This record gives sequence, C-alpha cells and structure tokens, in this order.
Amino acid sequence: MKRMTIVFAALFLAGCSQPPQIVDAPSATQSSRINFLVIHFTAEHFAESMRLLTEVTDRPVSVHYVVPEPGDETYTLDELRVHRLVDESRRARHAGTSFWDGTRNLNDSSIGIEVVNRSGCQTVNPEGEITTPADQECNFLEFPEEQLDLVIQLAADIIARNPDIAPVDVIGHSDIAPDRRVDPGPLFPWKRLYENGIGAWYDEATLARYRQQFEAYPPNIGLLQEALSAYGYLVEKTGENDPQTRFALRAFQLHFRPADYSGEIDAETAAILFSLLEKYRPKALRGLLQLDAKSVANDLE
Repeated sequence: MKRMTIVFAALFLAGCSQPPQIVDAPSATQSSRINFLVIHFTAEHFAESMRLLTEVTDRPVSVHYVVPEPGDETYTLDELRVHRLVDESRRARHAGTSFWDGTRNLNDSSIGIEVVNRSGCQTVNPEGEITTPADQECNFLEFPEEQLDLVIQLAADIIARNPDIAPVDVIGHSDIAPDRRVDPGPLFPWKRLYENGIGAWYDEATLARYRQQFEAYPPNIGLLQEALSAYGYLVEKTGENDPQTRFALRAFQLHFRPADYSGEIDAETAAILFSLLEKYRPKALRGLLQLDAKSVANDLE
C-alpha cells in the first residue's frame, strides 16, 4: 500500500511539472533585441585574442564573432574562418561602458565583431593620464583584403537577419566609448562597407554644400556639440572645446574623416557631420537649425 501511494504521488508530481499549453498571439508592438552592430580590433594576434575572449580573466570579455588575420603565425587553419564565440541570442561582454543615441551599456542590445589586428595606442602624457586625444600616440595597421571580405560578408548577413540595425547603428567601439577606445581605427574602410549596404556614409554633393557654408561661417562649438549628440555621441552642450567634445570629434573623424583624426574642429568635419544628419536624422537636424536661428536672432537683438 505504501509503495502504491509513492507511485501515485510521483505520477501526480510529474503531471504538475508539465509546462502549460501556450497559444501564440504575436503582438504588433515588438522588435528585435538587437539594434546595434559594433566593430572592434583585438590589438593582439589570433591566439591571444581567443584566449582573452574565451577564458575567465581578471577583466572578463567576450564577443559574438572573431575574424582572423591572414599570415598570423598563431592561426593554424588552412583558410580564414569566422569564429563564433557567443550565439547572437546571448549577451556578450564586448562593449563595456558605452553609449549610442540614448542607449547605454550596448552589450544588452548589440552584436560584436572583433577583427584580429595588432593596432594600438600608447600614452605619451608624462603623468600617464589620457585627458585629451593628444595624450595618445597610436600605430594603426592595414586590414588585409581577405579579412575585409570576410568582415563584409559577416556584417551583411547579420544585418539581413537583424533588420532593426539601422545604418547609423553600425558603429565602431570608438564611437560608443570615445574617451577609452580608438578601434577599429582610421584604416578600417567604413566607406567600403557602406558601398556593400552596411552602415552610413555621407553624399558628396551635400558635403560640398555644407563645406562652402561652414568655410564662410564656422559653426559655434555649442551647435557642433548638439550636432554630435543628435548623431549619437554622448556629448553635453557646454559651449567649450572640452575633452568630451575633442574625444567625440576624434571618434567621428576616425569613422568618417580618417585623413585627420586630431579631434580638432574644422569646416570639413562639421560639413560631414551635418551631411550625415541631413541624410539619416533629418528631424533632429531641423530642430538644431531652428534653435541655431533663434540663438543668432537673440545675439542680434
């Protein structure tokens, strides 16, 4: 009798542990968890990159994909292969403290690609601090064609499967953490990615129009800070050419004006920024221009 009671109890508990029947009723107000694609360089060779990105360390990091570099003596496969370290459905720790277009901590909503490349920077400030872009001296290395082809194929596939990633949300680590990071650096071919349907780029005709305007009437620093913020960078309007502004300008230049990434203000950088706003964030640009017109009118009163 006791044994029978145990059997009935087990059957009862087994019945209670069954999952409930679920009726799928998809909501129209839903979206993908993935909104950003962030591209990095590893600053290490392949073997060390994989160790840092797969093992537990004092500062644990991970990423969704690693793209090896041809000619790397630590890479042992016969041909380059994209390595997946974290499934896209899961959160990788690649972005760190980060911000883009109102979103913080992009680990929660992004896919990360690490490109094996041994570029890097050193601090040249005698006190060892990095307070402005001038405190760093960087050595950037080219990305081989075979590697770039893999990056483009991978990025295109990710965007095709994650349509919520807008062109302006294909970004570098330097864009989302400009005071800490410079990757993927000025030699990463963002324009080439754009020509393959990946990411944002400006139109030459629009650039020429804004260049002419800003060479005659340079934008004030407050308007430039608001423009950087409107595009996505974490910049507070202070009216001063402060470190936050110079780091954001450097990040922007690394991405869109790699011939000069000093972090200094000039007409070319301003023209590129406003060309991108007109193309991708026209509503924000209209608001900026209206505020600037009011400011000018107030100054004339």
